[in-house]
Amino acid sequence: MARRIVVHGHFYQPPRENPWTGRIEEQPDAAPFHDWNERVHAESYRPNAFATLPGENGDRVVNNFEKLSFNIGPTLLLWMAEADPETYARIIDADRRSRERLGHGNALAQAYHHTILPLGNLRDLRTQVRWGLADFRHRFGRAAEGMWLPETAANSDTLGVLIEEGVGFTILAPGQAGRWRELDSDRWLDVSEAGLETRVPYRYFHRDGSGRSLAVFFYDGDISQAIAFERAGADADKFVDLFDQRSESDDQLVHAATDGETYGHHHPFSELGLAYALFVLAEQRGLEVTNYARFLEDSPPRHEVRIVRGAGTSWSCAHGVRRWHQDCGCSTGGEPGWNQAWRAPLRRGLEMLAGAADEVFGRAGAAVFHDPWRARDGYVDVVIEARELEEFVRSEASGPVDPNALQIAHQLLELQRNAMSMFTSCGWFFSDVAGIESAQVLHYAARTADLMEQLGYQPPEDEVLRVLGEARSNRGDATAADIYSEIRERPTQTSPVQRRMSTPRV
Repeated sequence: MARRIVVHGHFYQPPRENPWTGRIEEQPDAAPFHDWNERVHAESYRPNAFATLPGENGDRVVNNFEKLSFNIGPTLLLWMAEADPETYARIIDADRRSRERLGHGNALAQAYHHTILPLGNLRDLRTQVRWGLADFRHRFGRAAEGMWLPETAANSDTLGVLIEEGVGFTILAPGQAGRWRELDSDRWLDVSEAGLETRVPYRYFHRDGSGRSLAVFFYDGDISQAIAFERAGADADKFVDLFDQRSESDDQLVHAATDGETYGHHHPFSELGLAYALFVLAEQRGLEVTNYARFLEDSPPRHEVRIVRGAGTSWSCAHGVRRWHQDCGCSTGGEPGWNQAWRAPLRRGLEMLAGAADEVFGRAGAAVFHDPWRARDGYVDVVIEARELEEFVRSEASGPVDPNALQIAHQLLELQRNAMSMFTSCGWFFSDVAGIESAQVLHYAARTADLMEQLGYQPPEDEVLRVLGEARSNRGDATAADIYSEIRERPTQTSPVQRRMSTPRV
């Protein structure tokens, strides 16, 4: 058996559609494209699906997704299926071809809205996982074997829900491991002292003592760093060297994980180097490009792991998950002297609104559905157009479904979809609350309040605005409350404050 490697790409864009119109408004800083979905798609997703390799007998077009382990955000796939059906079909077909080659597909599911799961309540965590698994099953025609966690953010509750929902494995950053032991040993070793072998999988057991578990792969941090930030993908030989030098035997797996946008968007034309590395050089070096599920079949875990204790850890915040609710110092973009003190009040304000939305849904939903929260879990089938709204509502309703009852049911379900969308992680990831990503989550907040009013309930906007007023932009006196208020006044238009104060991102 050859020495085995895996390259995983996490492909994702936040949802950008205006929640009233369903259309993406023009984003000038994505020029010459209409918006960032179009730009990143043109620079990364499509080029990876149609990578051209030169050869002695002429060029050939290969599909990098056939060799990559990958996950693609459900909301991105929803957009891509309409925006570029050809690329979408190539991605779906790549999973089929990898199943034929390896017995297991390359594609992994992803929790649906890219929320930071450890920061939510257990009910929302479970819905996000269920929506992600349902979306995957609908698109790829099979059950997902593994799931990517947004920002690899995890705590014991998060991994516990994955186990309960039948997920077989996930991928984490090496810094998220706390201690490990051999399965036949009672001796636990602390990672800070004994280190962590990333070339083997680990077994993580549910904390309830039931013996249920999932496998965890901890990616190679050095290789992943070199690919993401040192442009290692620009040279196919150097790219393969990274894996070749770490690969010692066929019972090990050398693997890396990066944002999929690294290949083509962040590093222009590196999708070509990736294609040459995976389709040509790897085999020449005696390396087999495989995927996680196939490796698990051949080499099940012989070690148990426990992750770092606490509120949660992630791959993009050295402070755990504070990047998404505190001014921890982690940011992308910005200028000297800027801070992210806006993060805490932005989250508090949205949590206040989400709590009110949950109360409305639980109370009003009980008069419409047999089980409103079960209906919320199933509503993803309507969102992804796998079921018709009326047929779904009739299957969940506790009484007759006339046009008025159907409208109320739909408003209630959309209330929850928008309330969950408020916590898309990109709203906190970047440097300023006036950026397009933060403005997007405020659009979902305003739509949530709007739906509460349509249902006859008063959202707690006075208190929400007071808290959002503490989320102050670094570029002037504007606050999240200003942006939210302008969206409420002009819901189908870009907020003038956000347009004036947002800064181009790269």
